[in-house]
Amino acid sequence: MELNRFVKDEYFKIDCEAHLYGDVGHLHYFKWHQQGAKAAPGITRFMGFDDPELLKDLPPPPEGLASSPPEALIELMDKYGIDMACVIREDVSIASGYAAPYSTNGQLLEACQKYPDRFVFVATVSPVLKRGMENALWELEYLVKERGCKVAKLIGEQCRFDDRQLWPFYEKVRELGLVLFIHTGAAWLPPQPTKYYHPEGLDEVATNFPEIPIVAFHAGWPHTRVLNMIAATHPNVHIQLSMILPWCITIPRRAAEIVGEALQFAGPDRVIFGTDYFGPRAELLIRLSVQGLSEFEIPEDMQKGYNFAPLTSEVKRKIFGENLAKLLGIEPKRKVGL
Repeated sequence: MELNRFVKDEYFKIDCEAHLYGDVGHLHYFKWHQQGAKAAPGITRFMGFDDPELLKDLPPPPEGLASSPPEALIELMDKYGIDMACVIREDVSIASGYAAPYSTNGQLLEACQKYPDRFVFVATVSPVLKRGMENALWELEYLVKERGCKVAKLIGEQCRFDDRQLWPFYEKVRELGLVLFIHTGAAWLPPQPTKYYHPEGLDEVATNFPEIPIVAFHAGWPHTRVLNMIAATHPNVHIQLSMILPWCITIPRRAAEIVGEALQFAGPDRVIFGTDYFGPRAELLIRLSVQGLSEFEIPEDMQKGYNFAPLTSEVKRKIFGENLAKLLGIEPKRKVGL
């Protein structure tokens, strides 16, 4: 697989995770924001993004703390053949001592109104416990009944997923008939504590709320096997691959183990594509995610040694868009040219 070559394919694609927000430079004086910025090079290193070959054909990233406007996302979706994206507000209010989020649901609704055939709105009313359950549930119900929202996301709670304090939230999600996205695995950047995102907490949630389709982000990395086992025994749990798919190019055997095992445990109908786009600086992330899955093949020795099924074009088609389209009631119709 050539590092700096990209060829569009015919797959219908929905990016399950794309974040929009405006200029956040005014928040950088908070020490926790600075802590997160200092941690970012570590992610670049372990993701394998520091290879000069990967960067040579990309435009230089914007300076400073760039915003993530909807137009920039649309441009990259068109460039890399992504038909639709689930757009999610970026809260990260913990990094400002809960003084301010990066973006709001209202801002994302405006973006979705501007690009209704390309964006799917995701309601993020977290941190539910910090703002108060009554306030969060009021906003969630409003966004569903008045603005047509079909998806909610849970992130940023200072407790495990199976903490009974969150039960009213799950009950409301069930009542409203929503798909639930949940950030699982590592927190990725401080000051969020990783301990609250361990996927083992989903076991009890999926048991008590089997009617809720749960999409677990980042394949639960680095606890992928825990999530895989939960998905194997709970048919309402789906595995999402954002931040994992670039490894198909940069660390292919690691990717083969994660993707192959997810398909083995959850089955090809419950594995979902995503990028975790966070603005123009994330063009490499989008390119590697699309190219990685489109061109990837699980090595034959791993197919034999682990009994992994081959990654066929039909399986890729399901992962890229058909699985999520079915959950969201969307017709998997191409919106960008090949």
